[in-house]
Amino acid sequence: MNDAHNKIWHEGVIQSIDGQHVTVRIEQTSACAACKIASHCNASERKVKAVDVYTAQTAGLSVGQQVTVWAWRSTAAKALLYGFGWPFVVMVGVLTAVLWLTGSEAMAALAALAALAPYYTLLYLLRRRISAGVAFHIET
Repeated sequence: MNDAHNKIWHEGVIQSIDGQHVTVRIEQTSACAACKIASHCNASERKVKAVDVYTAQTAGLSVGQQVTVWAWRSTAAKALLYGFGWPFVVMVGVLTAVLWLTGSEAMAALAALAALAPYYTLLYLLRRRISAGVAFHIET
């Protein structure tokens, strides 16, 4: 299969370089943001985001340089799973268990929401390990 179909690409500008850590500013736009009348429409959307690339070969790179940042599609799927999939499973599991044990819908809802705090704390503590499998790359 063609590698180009398995990658997600974004054009960006290098904001900073620190060793092998490069921060690239990308501008994400909705499909209608490129429309000629987008400035007159409330539907168009633009977001500026910073992408951190930790394993970049920085030789030949400079701040302000236009680059392409890319990641494997499986990386995006992994990020969605960590950010939304597993938390959903945790919430539904805790909601179901507490509702079954107590019969209180209010307590089950509060426990399900409270269960997200340890999940995201664990995610934060494991961020370096996770970032090894969820990585971005730079092409000039």
